[in-house]
Amino acid sequence: MSRHGHTRDAEARKPLLTGDYLEPSVLDSDEGEIIFDRSAPNIGRDAGRSAQKRLTYEEAVEEAGFGLFHWLLLVVCGWANASDAVEILCVSFILPTARCELQLSSSDMGLLTASIFLGMMVGGYMWGYLADRRGRRKVLVVSLTVNGLFGALASLAPWFWLFLLLRFISGIGVGGSIPVIFSYFSEFMPRLRRGAMISALATFWMAGNILAAGLAWLVIPQDWVRFSVGPLDFRSWRLFVVLCSVPSLTSALLFRLLMPESPKFLMEADREKEAIRVFRVMFELNMWRKGQDFPEFGLCTGSKQRGGGQETRTRGPRRGRLACVLKKALAPIKQMFNAPLRSRSVVLLVIFYCISFGYYGLWMWFPELFSRVESGGSPCSNVSLPSLQQNQSCSPVKTAVYAEGFIVAASNLPGNIFTILVMDNTGGKTLLAGSLIVSSLSVFLIYVVQTKVQTLILSCVFSGVSVIAWNALDVVGTELYPTQLRSSALGFFTGAGRVAAITGNVVFGRLVDSNCAVPVLLVSALLLAGGLVALLLPQTKQTELT
Repeated sequence: MSRHGHTRDAEARKPLLTGDYLEPSVLDSDEGEIIFDRSAPNIGRDAGRSAQKRLTYEEAVEEAGFGLFHWLLLVVCGWANASDAVEILCVSFILPTARCELQLSSSDMGLLTASIFLGMMVGGYMWGYLADRRGRRKVLVVSLTVNGLFGALASLAPWFWLFLLLRFISGIGVGGSIPVIFSYFSEFMPRLRRGAMISALATFWMAGNILAAGLAWLVIPQDWVRFSVGPLDFRSWRLFVVLCSVPSLTSALLFRLLMPESPKFLMEADREKEAIRVFRVMFELNMWRKGQDFPEFGLCTGSKQRGGGQETRTRGPRRGRLACVLKKALAPIKQMFNAPLRSRSVVLLVIFYCISFGYYGLWMWFPELFSRVESGGSPCSNVSLPSLQQNQSCSPVKTAVYAEGFIVAASNLPGNIFTILVMDNTGGKTLLAGSLIVSSLSVFLIYVVQTKVQTLILSCVFSGVSVIAWNALDVVGTELYPTQLRSSALGFFTGAGRVAAITGNVVFGRLVDSNCAVPVLLVSALLLAGGLVALLLPQTKQTELT
């Protein structure tokens, strides 16, 4: 008690961010009260604070300034976002090689690419709900650890079914980190900079994409990486899977050691003193070497009930307690689809489904499609050889396949730069609708063209334009819902998107050999539909977070 009570003022003046500012135990509401609310030195301060000015969340964020803290936050959250991209996309790069060792048909490859999305669907809402109830930081640490740990273990799986299971569990971790990262990040941002900064955070997906493609290019073609242990034949593609898990594990460590809890969440949970400590850390880092003193102020906190977690532990039949827990867990979804949020929730549900089916359905199969056009022609004109025969031949995959994947990944850069420059002035709604429509056209032309070079160019156009849609959706999604629903809503919609991604990958796996035109044209149609529906969203340009 003495360490947190009598030395708290000295600790609060530290210019460095460490995990001591918000220890994991602080995330538990009961322990938070013990540590910060009941220590003797707080009595005089609390008595004086009643006469201080009390600031809203937006005013407190402005008071804390903008600077070094926010750039550090961008790097840490961005690396976590990049780690998710690496973990998701690494499967697409191992398909041309791993299918030989694991004896996969095209349908099996569709199941493999779908497995991580199935895990993301399961984990998305669950982690989002926990983040809205227990805090963003703790959920990020746990979900990123699950992601990296099981992703690495998958590299040691000698059988396809075990590899599939471990990728599924890894996907549960990814499902938590993606929506929570954007909620967490947005709740530190000043209103006028939020759109550009969230767009900058979204660009780290491109960094992860490029990292995965670069690692695949450097590692998978190597033939010196090979040894056998029992039924396990460890080859270069398995080393690639191990390397892809490193970003997630290092991201979890960075959040655990460096980052504080979201001040917006703390205010909504009526944990004023903890929120003020976070604002103090932000101020001292942002005003480093400027010689300014942290202004004393109080906060207009929320009135969220803190004892609600005890309701599920009352006496009664087990079935009744389970029903109570289930009802409480589904309450955010009910709120999302009640007035006045119903219309925007329905529109976002349609958009997430369309863009996820289109983007992941096509993107996860790019390396395989490039492998099929190496001899010339379009992706859908060189599929006469049955998948089983391809597996039996097991011919080495040309290095050019991974080089082309790297080029397509790098083509995200112009779209990301464009989004950062125009987001705050144009607004997410306009960018979202326009980019989805252009993406639809580029996919249609991929089906029409007849040469490898044309296919590569249009794939790059699709990559550069579709990333604008994702960046805009990240901004719009965080601004359309209040704090107590934000992570739950994003978790729910990303979960719905995972259903679409699973469907898209299964459809590609079933039809890429027999009727390639169907999935490609379906992707084009869904992206067009998503772009038109996006026009129904409200404009959220530079809006205040509620």
